[in-house]
Amino acid sequence: MDSTIKLPSNVGTAHKIHKNTWKLAFIFAFVSLVIDGVDIMLLSFSLSSLKAEFGLSTFEAGMLGSASLAGMALGGITGGWACDKFGRVKTIAWSVVFFSIMTCVLGFTQTYEQFMILRFIGAFGLGSLYMACNTLMAEYVPTKYRTTVLGTLQTGQTVGYIVATLMAGAIIPDHGWRMLFYVTIIPAAFALFFMRLVPEPAAWQEAKIEQLKRKQLQLEVPQAQAVQAPSESIYKRIFGHQQHRKMFLLWMGTAAFLQFGYYGVNNWMPMYLETELNMNFKSLTGYMVGAYTAMILGKIIAGYAADKLGRRVTFVFGTVTTAAFLPVIIFFNTPDNIAYLLITFGFLYGIPYGVNATYMAESFSTDVRGTAIGGAYNMGRLGAAIAPATIGMIAAGSSFTMAFIVMGAAYFIAGVIPGLLIRERQYDPQQSKLVKTDDEPVEMPPPATATPANLK
Repeated sequence: MDSTIKLPSNVGTAHKIHKNTWKLAFIFAFVSLVIDGVDIMLLSFSLSSLKAEFGLSTFEAGMLGSASLAGMALGGITGGWACDKFGRVKTIAWSVVFFSIMTCVLGFTQTYEQFMILRFIGAFGLGSLYMACNTLMAEYVPTKYRTTVLGTLQTGQTVGYIVATLMAGAIIPDHGWRMLFYVTIIPAAFALFFMRLVPEPAAWQEAKIEQLKRKQLQLEVPQAQAVQAPSESIYKRIFGHQQHRKMFLLWMGTAAFLQFGYYGVNNWMPMYLETELNMNFKSLTGYMVGAYTAMILGKIIAGYAADKLGRRVTFVFGTVTTAAFLPVIIFFNTPDNIAYLLITFGFLYGIPYGVNATYMAESFSTDVRGTAIGGAYNMGRLGAAIAPATIGMIAAGSSFTMAFIVMGAAYFIAGVIPGLLIRERQYDPQQSKLVKTDDEPVEMPPPATATPANLK
């Protein structure tokens, strides 16, 4: 290439990529998602302490979780843009650095308002990290390993939940909630170290070099225009096509109800066990580790079942049985069976997240798939941001029993929408089939880069 073109530090390093580089990239992405999972769960285990220190109502405590989800949603929407502009590896590394620093700073806050604002800002990094990790691995992993590797990658956050549970049990009883947040600065060093070891994917580097060449030569070509403003043209393509528009709106609604239930449980289950069932904190963490371990198994088995039995039936089974099992925990728990109930629940509520990514990916054609999935899922997450506050308000005004019933209803609706309205296998992600606005499919050459399909 022309030596007069100044390249960013992460471009022009394709010669460092060898056949095993994807394994190093996997370690980087997996551990980053573990860190992401840890950070998400720290707030849940700190809610009781935060309520006591800042004198919060249950609704105010729930608003902290809502602020976190709102930040994650906005971060997820902008994460794809950051990946394209700055690079996948760089986006992952700086996302980890950003939210590690912001979470550490939470330990120094002195008021409820300070904590909420900083949590909202720091959650931008949590949202963008997930999109970046999936994009990186989709472009790095050899085709014959891709489905297995990306499926395994999704368990990273759940492993992070387990790590957060163990950390909270070891730190909070003896050292308080602030120390739990102070230690989150450590992952920032890991991210900066690995950023030097993992090159950006070759396909992204090639596209970036071509973009820089065109910019220097001041050539106006359709490709350059597409790079500069992809979202406008792609969203016009989605909403200008009747079937894509329908699928986008249906998946956005499904994602909103699914995440309402999921984050409602994540945010309030620890406090329910501690306050309603009078568990001591160390016993509570042991029970939650069992539930999250079962969740990993649920995700893995769901992926296998979706291939054998179908995406729709597996997804609906997971959401409906989770909805049905939440009241079981409330009404039928005893000191002798609570561990078994939580492990069973953990398995069930992992099932929808083991299949929803593939189910969603097969609902859109190649030309709009990435933007449609990211947009629908994260706009749904933005809607689900009300979950922690809503559940807190219900628990304060009525009881945790009613709050858990509401979360169960959200899971049930998340199953009914696709069960009745979303067909499976509408498109094959391995085929480059695009759809015109007149609904006539056309075959196109394969895209230069792979599309990330899996979501949490």
